[in-house]
Amino acid sequence: MALLRKINQVLLFLLIVTLCGILYKKVHRETTLRNETDDDSEPPEEMEEEIPVVICAAAGRMGAAMAAINSIYSNTDANILFYVVGLRNTLSRIRKWIEHSKLREINFKIVEFNPVVLKGKIRPDSSRPELLQPLNFVRFYLPLLIHQHEKVIYLDDDVIVQGILADCQEHSEKEQLISDIQELYDTTLALGHAAAFSDDCDLPSAQDMNRFVGLQNTYMGYLDYRKKAIKDLGISPSTCSFNPGVIVANMTEWKHQRITKQLEKWMQKNVEENLYSSSLGGGVATSPMLIVFHGKYSAINPLWHIRHLGWNPDTRYSEHFLQEAKLLHWNGRHKPWDFPSVHNDLWESWFVPDPAGIFKLHHHNS
Repeated sequence: MALLRKINQVLLFLLIVTLCGILYKKVHRETTLRNETDDDSEPPEEMEEEIPVVICAAAGRMGAAMAAINSIYSNTDANILFYVVGLRNTLSRIRKWIEHSKLREINFKIVEFNPVVLKGKIRPDSSRPELLQPLNFVRFYLPLLIHQHEKVIYLDDDVIVQGILADCQEHSEKEQLISDIQELYDTTLALGHAAAFSDDCDLPSAQDMNRFVGLQNTYMGYLDYRKKAIKDLGISPSTCSFNPGVIVANMTEWKHQRITKQLEKWMQKNVEENLYSSSLGGGVATSPMLIVFHGKYSAINPLWHIRHLGWNPDTRYSEHFLQEAKLLHWNGRHKPWDFPSVHNDLWESWFVPDPAGIFKLHHHNS
């Protein structure tokens, strides 16, 4: 009996020693791994900041997105990550265009946008059906598509960032100007602001052009002030509007203020009450943003959003004015890849031919 008790004691001792050994090895291994991870990681201040740029690539105008991407990538040393958004049936074509062209070197992610989120939120409008395309509303859902970034740039596809400008009297050949998307990304957003836009009244030259072609630049041009829901907002109809084709957004504020939910609410109210129309100011995506962001947005440098190039093929900006512009936007019906249009030469210099041969330029006789 005494022998059996002694054997049990020895076995218990051996079991305790074994367990201690296992625990020691586990703790030692975790400490080593943690130290190795700490040694290999770079301090945050030494890591190059990544600039996310969101742009949509629609089936019928994919060449626009590729030209925009090319113009941005060619004129910066910053670390750009392009989020190229498309519908499911276009994703393979987007990838092929990028990987089989001069864009193969860019850092990019292809993101699918599911239009089911728009069900019951878009009122049919026959005046400009192209504005009702699902990708036109991607800007409403940025936090659902982009997760790991605090700050994001969103661009419409019909834009280009200007590169080295033609020589002019003020600049020698070695001092030619260049536009870097880093400058737009560095736009300061005031505390509590979820986004920055360009006001439609921010440039004298733009004001002159607006009067000439009859463009709207106030809330009256986008909202139906005969409707009670619009009157109850208390927003003066003469308030200057802004254009959401270029956005610098703070994702934390966007989510905190539930911007997407607010936009969806006004989309649904429009379906029920017809509060705005694309036949007014020219965009069903603009109107709800004007309501939600009224008095709560920061300003983008006006030269980073020179717009209305697509409104009238008979109206041109002066060459001197365009030399100072950093980003050009052909919003309107007259796109630079079609005829007729203006200043198309500035866009075509960034065009990337379609490897599949589907997207073609309609060349101009000017």
